[in-house]
Amino acid sequence: MTMPVKSQMKPADKAAIRRASAADLPAILALVEAAYRPWVAKIGVEPGPLFDDYAGAIATDQITLVEGALGVEAILVLVPQSDAMLLDNVAVLPAAQGRGHGGRLIKLAENRARDAGFDRLRLYTHAHMTSNIALYRKLGFAQTRRVTERGLDRIYMEKPLGQRDT
Repeated sequence: MTMPVKSQMKPADKAAIRRASAADLPAILALVEAAYRPWVAKIGVEPGPLFDDYAGAIATDQITLVEGALGVEAILVLVPQSDAMLLDNVAVLPAAQGRGHGGRLIKLAENRARDAGFDRLRLYTHAHMTSNIALYRKLGFAQTRRVTERGLDRIYMEKPLGQRDT
């Protein structure tokens, strides 16, 4: 059952957080395109999320989305790994940025990781996505390694998880 999220959202920004369904795939693909295509000029290549299998992620219940006045405004993709929960993707529609969707989804990711028994949340981002790296540091993530994967210069970061936020 999908329940709207009750939080400190602005009155004009009533949004629901729910699991994605197959019917959401076109909106998810459009959001990912809008969120990541602008990075091509900065990093010189198409970012990895443009090539991910979102239909497969929906089928395995890995995508949560924020649905608001603009439709699908943000997504979160979580993938359990052997030793951590991977925050595989958090993306916000450019027209919906600044509404707190990303922060709410990262908080949700932390809580889901704890609920699944993990003591840390892991993510990676392109080394040239410096604004993302700065944001993740501000949220408590620290760099653990830098690698080249699939032709992309990636920085891996982790955040140790304490007690669940209420």
